[in-house]
Amino acid sequence: MAELASLWIVRHGESTANVAATAAETSGAELIDLTHRDADVPLSSTGEEQARATGRWLAGLPEGRRPDVAVVSPYLRAVRTAELALAGTGVPMSRDERLRDRELGILDGLTGHGVRRRHPEEAERRARLGKFYYRPPGGESWTDVALRLRALLGDLRRDHEGGRVLLFGHDALVFLLRYLVEGLTEEELMALTRDHVIANCSVTGWRADESGRLTPELFNDVTHLHRQGAQPTREDEVHAEPV
Repeated sequence: MAELASLWIVRHGESTANVAATAAETSGAELIDLTHRDADVPLSSTGEEQARATGRWLAGLPEGRRPDVAVVSPYLRAVRTAELALAGTGVPMSRDERLRDRELGILDGLTGHGVRRRHPEEAERRARLGKFYYRPPGGESWTDVALRLRALLGDLRRDHEGGRVLLFGHDALVFLLRYLVEGLTEEELMALTRDHVIANCSVTGWRADESGRLTPELFNDVTHLHRQGAQPTREDEVHAEPV
């Protein structure tokens, strides 16, 4: 199969919903105080600065390392992150709905506490099926998201053979790209999700080795934020899941 020269994914900058979700979980609330639908959640001021710092990092990359193209989740927080990060770089940007965040259906907007209180049967079903295969009513399982990412990767490899591709998306996508690109097992993937929270505007990347195969280069890296004077944050995504 044709392969890319390099692939990166940047999680969007801190959003107003990330802040609200953290506050709701900390206070023990059942509902996250959201004023926008998930697709329209904006960046916080911290998130905007993280995105600009990511742009300064991109501008400083050597010519042979800069991305040829960027593909972006259509959700506002990812689009705005990409716009700020790519400003002045000349890197073309396109949106692809396959990079959208995981959909949680009836659990949308609930904290983990809220799920256990309002939908205890779903909390039990999720515990029985496991995080990887559990699909909330009206939502997606992790395997559903993996299927759309498989299709996207196939298109990228075909359309940008030997190219350098930069993605802007969401935390679940970072984990699932590692699963797909590196051939992880379910157990290895779930261990990653237990051990790591994907930082806002963190960079995860792979680079082709001598055989042309993509191999890990960076994971959840925020060195560029520190160097550019931006505050790193590790906010959970809008959707909390029962544990």
